[in-house]
Amino acid sequence: MKVVNLKQAILQAWKERWSDYQWAINIKKNFPKGATWDYLNLAEALMEQAMIGPSPNPLILSYLKYAISSQFDDFSRELCVKSLLEIMDMFCHRLSCHGKAEECIGLCRALLGVVVWLLTGCACYCERLRELGPSASTEANLRACLERLRELVNSQKNRALVHIARLEDQGQTADVARAINSLIKVTEGLNSLTNQTLRGKLEECISLVKSIPTILSEQSDPPHQSLFPSVHAFIMLEGTMNLTGETQPLVEQLMMIKRMQRIPAPLFVLEIWKACFTGLIESPEGTEELKWTAFTFLKIPQVLLRLKKYPQGEKDFMDDVNIAFEYLLKLTPLLDKADQRCNCDCLSMLLQECNKLSLLSDSNTTNLTSKRAEDREYAPRLKTAENANIQPNPGLILRAEPTVTNILKTVDADHSKSPEGLLGVLGHMLSGKSLDLLLAAAAATGKLKSFARKFIKLNEFPKHISGEGSKSASVRALLFDISFLMLCHVVQTYGSEVILSDPSPSGETPFFETWLQTCMPEEGKTLNPDHPCFRPESGKVESLVALLNNSSEMKLVQMKWHEICLSTPAAILEVLNAWENGVLSVEAVQKITDNIKGKVCSMAICAVAWLVAHVRMLGLDEREKPQTMIRQLMTPLYGENTLQFYNERVVIMSSILENMCADVFQQTGLALRPPMEGQEPIPYRNLLSAKEPIHEALRKQFRSVLWKGWVDSGALHLFESLLHTGGVFWFTNNLIKELLKETRQEWANRVVELLYSIFCLDTQQITLTLLGHILPNLLTDSAHWHSLADPPGKALAKLSVWCALSSFSTHHKGQASARQRKRQREDIEDYSSLFPLDDTQPSKLMRLLSSNEDEPVVLSSPGDRSMSTSLSASQLHTVNMRDPLNRVLANLFLLISSILGSKTAGPHTQFVQSFMEECVECLEQGSRGSILQFMPFTMVSELVKLPALAKPRVVLGITDLTLPLGRRVAAKAISAL
Repeated sequence: MKVVNLKQAILQAWKERWSDYQWAINIKKNFPKGATWDYLNLAEALMEQAMIGPSPNPLILSYLKYAISSQFDDFSRELCVKSLLEIMDMFCHRLSCHGKAEECIGLCRALLGVVVWLLTGCACYCERLRELGPSASTEANLRACLERLRELVNSQKNRALVHIARLEDQGQTADVARAINSLIKVTEGLNSLTNQTLRGKLEECISLVKSIPTILSEQSDPPHQSLFPSVHAFIMLEGTMNLTGETQPLVEQLMMIKRMQRIPAPLFVLEIWKACFTGLIESPEGTEELKWTAFTFLKIPQVLLRLKKYPQGEKDFMDDVNIAFEYLLKLTPLLDKADQRCNCDCLSMLLQECNKLSLLSDSNTTNLTSKRAEDREYAPRLKTAENANIQPNPGLILRAEPTVTNILKTVDADHSKSPEGLLGVLGHMLSGKSLDLLLAAAAATGKLKSFARKFIKLNEFPKHISGEGSKSASVRALLFDISFLMLCHVVQTYGSEVILSDPSPSGETPFFETWLQTCMPEEGKTLNPDHPCFRPESGKVESLVALLNNSSEMKLVQMKWHEICLSTPAAILEVLNAWENGVLSVEAVQKITDNIKGKVCSMAICAVAWLVAHVRMLGLDEREKPQTMIRQLMTPLYGENTLQFYNERVVIMSSILENMCADVFQQTGLALRPPMEGQEPIPYRNLLSAKEPIHEALRKQFRSVLWKGWVDSGALHLFESLLHTGGVFWFTNNLIKELLKETRQEWANRVVELLYSIFCLDTQQITLTLLGHILPNLLTDSAHWHSLADPPGKALAKLSVWCALSSFSTHHKGQASARQRKRQREDIEDYSSLFPLDDTQPSKLMRLLSSNEDEPVVLSSPGDRSMSTSLSASQLHTVNMRDPLNRVLANLFLLISSILGSKTAGPHTQFVQSFMEECVECLEQGSRGSILQFMPFTMVSELVKLPALAKPRVVLGITDLTLPLGRRVAAKAISAL
């Protein structure tokens, strides 16, 4: 074999700064066929050059890579291997590249090749030890390879560069496949090592190499705290206001909170249970109490079941649930209070439900149950006499859940021939609190929409009954009336979204849906009493008025109840006009209202619905007679000649009417009806004082919540009222001002957690306001910069990132809750004019940036740089920029980029740094399409100038590594660190 001296060729290549490709081509031209490398000569040349000033490391590495790739896999040639390892010693501790992006990618690829070669060497020496037994020289060679490999991969910078190369070459080169194969061989060879020190070092190296694909998952240690107000408040919000919400969005939102705050799983589950027990204890009696019971015992176990399926592993999660319950057992006062309220051993029932879903093992369930039983021996109890007749709500709810399924099947059956059989089922549902139990169970298990759809179908059913006799007429009237009452009750308890979210399968809009949209009063909904829906054909109205005025009671035969309900408002208007003009006496009006409510309660509801809309249009001095009519219609008529289930129906009717009328009666200071002993007021109504300014109400309530450290259900309803009254901008802006007042780190962090959960009242609109208006105003006006100093500035950055991530995640999955969808939208400003689509047109935001008199911010034009200053991953992914949230995010990152590029430093630049740090901290491993896709690529080079962000993991986190351009930007930034 002829040996080629490469020293002169290398010196020339170095002198002329050839690229690795030019060097390879030139060497090959003069490379005799069949010759081998003189590696000692090569090492000598490279070492010689390393002594001359700062060495061009990528070029050295390219020589080494070329040498390695020249079929040099024969590790028996110890001198050659030693020479190559000595070359590596020259540059491993100071790898860098300040050249073009392509050169930096070349460095990444070369480094990957070196790692693969070293792994191959380790595998080879392990194999030799396994086959030939212990050998001092083989162990020395293995140790030499290990030391270089450890030095390379121990550096996060090097691991980041290898990670980029791995993504760059995936499926294109053999390096990745060789690395995987070598890793397998090295792992298998561990058992052949008798030297425990060497084995430990090899295991450490293997672990470091295996960690390269998950480098973005490396996070700082979780904060040392045991309370997480955001989890508690979010569960309170969902249990109080969103029982009907789908389970999966709730699970994803909880997982996002857990990831953003890095909450340990046992404490995370504990916080969920604490919030549930708090909700059980403080919920108002009646429907709200049943809703919380259903949420705790039916919905949350299903939420945990889905959380169990997330990546951490099923067995691990079962252990976490068990630990959470062990912690919960120590909160004896909380459990005792819940037991007193529910009149049962709540924890034991919950443990049984978790055991059924395989969230707890049998042994852990038994252990926890026995511990709670011991504690309960010393717990205060209710008196036996009080206790005896109280059926625990948790037991009733758990029994109601299968009953819902059976009722859905029953209603689905064909009752056209004998509809009487259906009345028995409906009558049973109306008795006591059965309806509320069934509705709560249906809402918590996702069956309420189906339940409502069945009863809409049932409400349409009387249209199709023929063969009208007196008995069938009463059955028809009852089917219509009971289904109408149930549907009204569903709307008032759970919102109209339950009814209106799914279109009717037949394509025709059913009567109840039409009436609900146009006639039924709801919170935040304005009705026009002169709307055509309240004005049917005059002939039908006249005949109804005559019927109500002349008959001693309503006739049932041949009645078309849908038409009667639509005609009732116009008939009531005629009666009211006649009374106000002296044509009718109070007694005559009483007779008419008795006729309306005497048989079919739905007529009274339709009448009062119109009267409420009418009263709202009147002055306070004009409301007396309409309000008297409302009181007359609300008072039950206890006669002998009433239809079946009248007492049960009238209870539901009174509840529906009271909810409809509470607001208009409160305005005049009049009572709707005389107070009754033991009767609870409507919960969460009239929370705002007429005499207190809403700004003061918001401030006082927030300070109260902050002092307590958690948000209760009453506070959430008050916040929602303030949000509805003051509007999104007013609400968000004033709460952000409260945050910026906090100058202590601990309190600022608490404010962030509480505000995040409060903002979940309407995440989408509040996020648009925060990111699109409030932050730009704070960042572009130097008069506000002082307020962004830490700790409140850092806290605001954290809150902004949390809101952006949550909003972006739910927004693109269409997961806005029914509560958020039903609120009327108020676009503070047209986002299209604020942030125009055409990049050449200066947006209002950019004009704000350049309005600073001290130093106008001038963004570089696309021609000034190798790429446009606004080019981001979102544009390469063709994200829809007509979407308001996408537009706001893109412009916020443009603003951040311009701040980084300006020469003015201050609290606003510190805010930007905190914002970006939080973005990286909250990253989900492998999450393509996060909010960082809107960050301009050119911003990366500016960010790494900030010491706190000049970290390889930060660079990997803020660039989209799924894109070739993203990988080049990352490689260039990391290579220069």
